[in-house]
Amino acid sequence: MAARRMKSISAKVTEAEYARLVAQAGDRTVSEWVRTTVLAAASPSRSERIAFLTFAEQMGVRAVVLNLCHLLSQGQPVPREVLQHLIDQADCTKVRAAQERIAAAATPAVRP
Repeated sequence: MAARRMKSISAKVTEAEYARLVAQAGDRTVSEWVRTTVLAAASPSRSERIAFLTFAEQMGVRAVVLNLCHLLSQGQPVPREVLQHLIDQADCTKVRAAQERIAAAATPAVRP
């Protein structure tokens, strides 16, 4: 069952702007075209999703490398099981780590 649309948004446009919207809508209603266009604009594009996934993978590799360097710097052996654990741990946390980094970058720095 499709969710019922209960909320609305609106914008005032000139006659010329409305004519452009009608032309863009083609066979669809202006309302349907605007809904589809606005929702598409509010969703991440394919390239944005790919960029995010690439960044998340970089965060995962970073975690593995840093943890591996830490173990090696302490003279600890790194058997296959330990390395696999580091990889599994990075896989579990890379998306959250990327989200946190992006959120931190989007937040204005607090200045004293």
